[in-house]
Amino acid sequence: MTPLEELRHSCSHVLATAILRVFPETKLDIGPPIETGFYYDVDLDHKLTAEDLAKIEAEMQKVIAENQTFTRREVNRDEAVGIIKKIGQERYKIGRLADIPEGEAISFYQNGEFVDLCGGTHVKNTQEIKAFKLLTIAGAYHRGSERNKQLQRIYGTAFPTPAELAAYLHQIEQAKLRDHRKLGKDLKLFVIDDAVGQGLILWAPAGAVVRQELQTFIAAELRKQGYHQVFTPHIGRLELYRTSGHFPYYRDSQYPPIIERETLAQLAHEGCTCAQLANKLTEGDIDGYLLKPMNCPHHIKIYASQPHSYRDLPVRLAEFGTVYRWEQSGELNGMTRVRGFTQDDAHLFCTEDQLPQEILGCLALVKIILTTLGMSDYRVRVGLRGTDTAKYTGEPANWDKAEAACREAAKTLGMPFTEEPGEAAFYGPKIDFIIKDVIGREWQLGTVQVDYNLPQRFDLTYVGADNQPHRPVMIHRAPFGSMERFVGVLIEHFAGNFPTWLAPEQARVLPISDKVGDYAREVVARLKDAGFRVTLDEHSDKLGAKIRRTEVEKVPYALVIGGKEAEAKAVSVRSRAKGDEGVMPLDACVEKLRIEVATRALPEKRK
Repeated sequence: MTPLEELRHSCSHVLATAILRVFPETKLDIGPPIETGFYYDVDLDHKLTAEDLAKIEAEMQKVIAENQTFTRREVNRDEAVGIIKKIGQERYKIGRLADIPEGEAISFYQNGEFVDLCGGTHVKNTQEIKAFKLLTIAGAYHRGSERNKQLQRIYGTAFPTPAELAAYLHQIEQAKLRDHRKLGKDLKLFVIDDAVGQGLILWAPAGAVVRQELQTFIAAELRKQGYHQVFTPHIGRLELYRTSGHFPYYRDSQYPPIIERETLAQLAHEGCTCAQLANKLTEGDIDGYLLKPMNCPHHIKIYASQPHSYRDLPVRLAEFGTVYRWEQSGELNGMTRVRGFTQDDAHLFCTEDQLPQEILGCLALVKIILTTLGMSDYRVRVGLRGTDTAKYTGEPANWDKAEAACREAAKTLGMPFTEEPGEAAFYGPKIDFIIKDVIGREWQLGTVQVDYNLPQRFDLTYVGADNQPHRPVMIHRAPFGSMERFVGVLIEHFAGNFPTWLAPEQARVLPISDKVGDYAREVVARLKDAGFRVTLDEHSDKLGAKIRRTEVEKVPYALVIGGKEAEAKAVSVRSRAKGDEGVMPLDACVEKLRIEVATRALPEKRK
């Protein structure tokens, strides 16, 4: 463990110590450190509240003040069972003990009266914990399975110093203000409805504008790079995904296969059990259909539908393709973790000689998007194979070539990058862009992947200059990643204050009274003719209320019209960035907006 992980893991033990003091009947599961802090899963009949968290946190302070020492004790398996029973924690700890492979060390850690099955490591004593905070309570199924009991998960965080903790807590408060789930509802961007299904996004008209503008933006860039737009169905035969490897490599993350009625009837007649059905699907004894987990097999079939010469390559196929993944309900999070999402997907088929240049073109596209949207604070991760070879398909020699290509391409970005084993896709290594938003959180968005293996699995070829068949190399790339996740991140990055070119409503016309209604409607018509998204506020409210409503609904421009403006064929401009910008001729206002939209200018901060 890193020193920070060690600190947080120790804090989770202090948390468990305090829980048992406040609620002695609690049954404990696990309490690991995580990226943002730590948690402990507990089984308790009492439903924990914010007031309970305050009590537990106060008790944690007492534990820390007692300067309890963390001591480790290694035991054999029989001794471990005896200790677990003695402390009355066999409900979950016996199962966790069974997870420890034979031959591995079994250890317990003790601080004060608290004893826990744990591999460690920990700080020396509790007084080394200088800054911590309990944050939230959530539900969490035991071992992440909905078939098991739902436990209560207490989240907390810890840092080496109070200053670091204060900075993180400030970040959390900022995140709450920017929460895309709240802003999405307030700004009428998207809807998640139980009747439709959790993790399935309904794009409302305002959100659809943002998505369409992003798609239009990238489509123009794709035309410049010679991409061809394609469309593919939402399902495909199961055998297609067996060939690609998505079934079974991604089996647990997919919706169950769709089996034809006649096949199901026959299997039922034969008395086929669910377990037998699962085996038949895995072994390929029966076929069916699958909601597509990825677009690549469909694009591969488009490439394979006609012969190709080396003169035709590279072939670049692009699609805004919707795919489906089965995510646990506890992992769903607004737009950023969903069950159905649309990728700005593309697959390039090229020769080995063309591979370096094509990767660079993909990376350039990602950089254009991130720069345009003001998301230039990012790091690059090269995802490589891990040690578990069963997770990957293909020959080691092909993997070596693909990984070398990714490394060389990453070097051209002119910035440091990390290599992370285990982060590759099952068919090839990848280059991921990890974006840091305005309050310091990281998001994995754009990705570029190099693949020698799917062309081989599908026996793809092109005719080379020697008039012989050759195997193309495939690149998978998605600069946005998924439209849902990307827009969710954008909402939080901009706090709903989209740049004018992306804003669902770019300007709102605010007449002071009905007397200037005709001119107000003339202004609206002029702006619409110029291609802007504009509305007219004809409510009888006072001007201050209209301006306030425009600001709350995060419209970039309010164009106020009174008698003087109507007479002069002008508008009084109020912008989100500068406030009152004064009166300007209507023509000048139209030109101002045109330039801002055409250049995709980023929103300025209010001075």
